[in-house]
Formats: sequence, C-alpha cells, structure tokens
Amino acid sequence: MTLPIPPSSETESDPLVLEKLERFRDIKLGLMIHWGPYSVWGAVESWPICDAEPYGRDALPAWEQSGKDVERFMEMYFALNRRFNPVDFDPEDWANTAANAGMKYLVFTTKHHDGFSMFETRQTEYRVTHPSCPFHQSPTANVTRVLFDAFRRRDFQIGAYLSKADWHHCDYWNPDAPRLAREANYDVDEHPAAWGRYVDFVHKQVEELMTGYGPVDILWLDSDWVRPPREDIDMPRLAAMARMHQPGLIVVDRAVGGRYENYRTPEQTVPDAFLEGVWESCITMGDQWSFNPVDKYKSSRDLIHMLIRIVARGGNLLLNVGPGPDGSLPLEARDRLAEIGEWLRVNGEAIYGTRPIPPYEDGGTCLTQRDETVYAIVLAEEGQSAPPSEVVFPFVEKVQSVRMAGVDGDLEWRGDKDGLVVSLPRAICQAPPCRYAWTFALRGAKIRNNPDED
Repeated sequence: MTLPIPPSSETESDPLVLEKLERFRDIKLGLMIHWGPYSVWGAVESWPICDAEPYGRDALPAWEQSGKDVERFMEMYFALNRRFNPVDFDPEDWANTAANAGMKYLVFTTKHHDGFSMFETRQTEYRVTHPSCPFHQSPTANVTRVLFDAFRRRDFQIGAYLSKADWHHCDYWNPDAPRLAREANYDVDEHPAAWGRYVDFVHKQVEELMTGYGPVDILWLDSDWVRPPREDIDMPRLAAMARMHQPGLIVVDRAVGGRYENYRTPEQTVPDAFLEGVWESCITMGDQWSFNPVDKYKSSRDLIHMLIRIVARGGNLLLNVGPGPDGSLPLEARDRLAEIGEWLRVNGEAIYGTRPIPPYEDGGTCLTQRDETVYAIVLAEEGQSAPPSEVVFPFVEKVQSVRMAGVDGDLEWRGDKDGLVVSLPRAICQAPPCRYAWTFALRGAKIRNNPDED
C-alpha cells in the first residue's frame, strides 16, 4: 500500500535525536526484512486475514482449502506458527550479505499486524520462542536478538519495526465480534478497560525491545490507523519510555505526522522531486514485502537508479527482502544485492554522506554534493554498457577539475555554450569502471541558477 506523506505539524527538539537524524541522513541505504510464519505459504504478510482488505488472499491455496470461510481461514493462518521452522536461518550470512551490498542500517519486523512476535516476549505465547513453534529449540530462535547482534557487529544502525495493531490480541480484535476491518473491532470509548489492557500490552512490548536487545537507533512503528482520537496508544508516554532506555532514539510513527514521526517513509515510491526534511523510501526488491516463490524482482539497474534518484532528492532507500520459510535469502535478492555492492564500491563517495543540490536531476544526470565537490551521476540508458566519449553537463557554469569514480587521474574538460563538456579516453569507454551509472566528481563546480549560491 502507498501511504500519503503527511506534513509534520511539530518538530523534534531533543538534541540527541537531532544528532542521530543527521547521522541517519549520511548512511543512505538500509535493509528491511519482512519475515514470519506467513513465509510458509509465501503469503502477503498479515493482510489475507483482514476481510476488508484481503491482499493476496485469492492467490493462496489455503483460501480454497478453507472453503472461503473467513473464520476457518484465520484459524489456518494463525496456526502457521506450528509449521515455522527455518532451519537454514543464518544471521551472520544475512548481515554479511547486507554489508557487502553497501547497506548501513537494518529495519526488522519484530511483529507485523498478525501479532506473531519474532522475539522473546513475555506478553504473549504467540511468539517464535514458544514451544508451539518448532523453531523455538534453535539457538537462533530469538530472531530479533541474533539479527540485531549480527548487524550491529558490522556497524549497522538498528531499527525495530513493530506494528501498533495486533490482530491476534483479544483486546484488539475481540474474537467474539466480527473481525473484518484493520481497526480494533469494538468501540474503545465504550470498553476502556479492554483498550487500557491493549495499550499496556503495546508499551510493554516496546519496553522489552528497548531493554533486552542492545542499542537501538530507530523505533519504526507501523499501523497508521492506530492514532487519536479513536485508537490512542499514548505516544508521548511511549516515546518518553523508549527514549529513557535508548537516549536519542529516532521514533517513526509512520504516516501519522507530528512530533513522533521523526522522519517520513513514502512507501513503494520515489518522490517526483526534492523532498524537504529527513525521509526514506521503503521499497520492495520484488513485488511483495514478504517471501513469494514466484516474485518478480526489479533489475539491478533499476534498483541502482532508484537509490541514486532517492539520494539526489534528499532521502534514504530502505530496500526490502522477504526471506524464505527455510531462513534463506532468495537467490535473486542475493544477486541484486551483490551488484548494488559492486556499484557502491566504485561510486560510494557520491552517495554516502552527501546532500542534495539543485537541480537534483537534469536530463538523466543526478546530482549530490559533499564539501566543495559536486557529484554528477550519469544514469545508463536501457542496454547502454559504457558512457559516450563526451559527456555534457549543461547545468555546470564552471569547475576546477573533473575526475571519474573508479578511474585514476583527472579528465580533460572544456566549458562552452552548452555547459561543461568532459572528454573520456577510449580505454574508459571500452572498459568503464562499473555498470548502470557513472559518477563524475566536479571539484569547485558552480551550478547554474543554484539558489543556494546566490
């Protein structure tokens, strides 16, 4: 689902949070992981049981097997925990794969809307470490902990995704009433005791994550419909508690706006233009957030161009992978991640630690900036394997020197009525340093009509 990008009505003032947000802006590329018992079916995560919005339900054999009876289907879905046994799960391998791809932060689904907790929680038996789940005997059964530890050892920032809605909890979806829509299925004002128990449950799970899993950088809260006035979970108290345990914690009450949405999260989209503030686009590598054995993966070229365009517009890319029910990362995902890493090892200077600069993108060239250097990243057209012998940057008024990422020495250039014209030796055109996009570092560049230089 594509969520709107709401304006923020309040701004964050905590200096520790502001400092962490600035560091977050530097790291540019993260890994998101949607994983849980739904991978056993290759199902869309959680949504098939939401009768009002049953995304992906019709494609599941279990829907036919249930006789298309919603209650029977829910029973079958909620019983998937008894089949979830990812014996090939290797957190060190996941972390190495992400690090080699040039990723710098992790956001992991500790619990999606279906309520299955991928961590050792004392608040529910519906968890990966409970004896009802065959994986509970594994030394890596506390999935959240081992993942956070493995990624933290590789200097990743750590993000805990948690759904504020819990469709398995009896004080959110009361099993004695119809469970149709995504919202709580009762009037919380008429049943304050039930809602109070649920709010307490959410706060306790957040506190467990903030106290038992090492340093956490981001609390990534999903379910934007859980908000005042109808479903108030007391975000001021929740955020204060979380930051008491994790000073400077970035809180992302996504798509809600206000003080507790420290950065915005446009979903499955690259903004059309520069976007103010701190933000990340969360985008799937395939079509589905969770594992799908027949998913269609975006090409490496498209993913790299997506990263470049997002960074040029001022954001980060949070790229999602859905591991399989055995705990392995799909081969297509591994291949794409490896190619992204190859590109970043050549061109990372134009991505990490940079800031956007107008005109952001011009004629298939994206711009970023660090200190006195402007990076012009030329996007390869479909089927193009090498840059042309002359590259023209019409938006450059003057420059001190030009070099190409992955190539030793400066390049020849001239300024004329068309702008900056860079000449490439035949050797570079025959054997460019990378595929899909090429970076030119323009030291001392002055950009035409750049309002920041007026």
